[in-house]
Amino acid sequence: MNHFEYRKGEMYCEDVPLAKIARQVGSPAYVYSSATLTRHFQVFDRPFKKMDHLVCFSVKSLSNIAVLRLFANLGSGFDIVSKGELFRVEKAGGDTSKVVFSGVGKTAEEIEYALRKNILLFNVESEAELEQINRVAARLRKKARVSLRVNPDVDSRTHHHISTGMKKNKFGIEVKKAIRIYSNWRSYKNVEMVGVDCHIGSQLLEMDPILEALARILGLVKKLRGMGLSIKYLDLGGGLGITYHKENPPLPKQYASEILRFAKDINCKIILEPGRVLVGNAGVLLLKVVYLKQGSVKKFVILDAGMNALIRPALYGSHHEILPVMQKPVNKKNIADVVGPICESTDFLAKDRALPEFKAGDYLAVMSAGAYGFVMASNYNSFPRPAEVMVCGREFKVARERESYGQLIAGEKVPGFLQKGKKGKKC
Repeated sequence: MNHFEYRKGEMYCEDVPLAKIARQVGSPAYVYSSATLTRHFQVFDRPFKKMDHLVCFSVKSLSNIAVLRLFANLGSGFDIVSKGELFRVEKAGGDTSKVVFSGVGKTAEEIEYALRKNILLFNVESEAELEQINRVAARLRKKARVSLRVNPDVDSRTHHHISTGMKKNKFGIEVKKAIRIYSNWRSYKNVEMVGVDCHIGSQLLEMDPILEALARILGLVKKLRGMGLSIKYLDLGGGLGITYHKENPPLPKQYASEILRFAKDINCKIILEPGRVLVGNAGVLLLKVVYLKQGSVKKFVILDAGMNALIRPALYGSHHEILPVMQKPVNKKNIADVVGPICESTDFLAKDRALPEFKAGDYLAVMSAGAYGFVMASNYNSFPRPAEVMVCGREFKVARERESYGQLIAGEKVPGFLQKGKKGKKC
């Protein structure tokens, strides 16, 4: 359930007409429903209440500090993949002792920063990374708590670009190698190996791959305990899918029920890293029709933003529903591509889509855009990035100002040797 709906022919976010936001904030703009974010977190969290657990929101999916503050207020922890994301969690008032640090490329600087902030766990992706953590922790005279991210070689049956649990993926450590590394735990003087981590992919639509991976990881936990390790944390990652179009993913209640059934006797704190399932359907991208263009074989609806604001369709061929802000019926004969102003043939939000009869100046909402939307936006073609808006009941506030042209070139400078009037070597 989300809080975007038509009322008397006009689309609302909670109790605010999207047309009002468009008039006052302009477009493009991401619009997030705080009621939907809250509901989704609670619906995901509550079914696990019978088990010691921690929900760590996946910051990479939507990192606006207003969203992070909302989740922090609900008691959420956070799954991060960079120093920048940890910095955002801090600025949002998040509890750094509830942070797990994932990702394959943690630098020494990032590791030190995280250790100083007393994060809960590092999810370690390689032996080289573990050695780096041990060195940094020794220099700081600290102990680093770690889980090894184990790659269970399970096909997640999702898009190959967002599958992470196969041997051919860059993520995680193969089970046999992980056992070898765990067996040397005494040699890492400044590391505590206290957990096991597993994440097989994103937009998961079936329980079978999740449970197959879980079964393998539970077996590993038992083996590690037999080797003398005190495994306190079992991080099951995230990846539960949502409905973009016709998908039928497991509901959080079913997801929790199956995990609890399998892991009820494992005696670990379960860590969960939901992202898309919490924020995907809690946000829309508000756009404006600039032109209609009729080619010899295709019709195009040209918008004021495209892949620069939402790259998922171009990157993954993903489907997002596109709805008019002022309700209009779909004309099944009105088949068009919905495109942006970017100078790339891959710049589209929909292809060969039956659409309402749009006209220039109309506003439309790209649905299910909360996850991997703004966070993947770019300045390609030097377009400023969109505004972000948070709605709460009848109130809305800009949670991120639209990027200005001054901000677009912030930090850039012309080298002295290119200044006019300078003598010497010409470049």
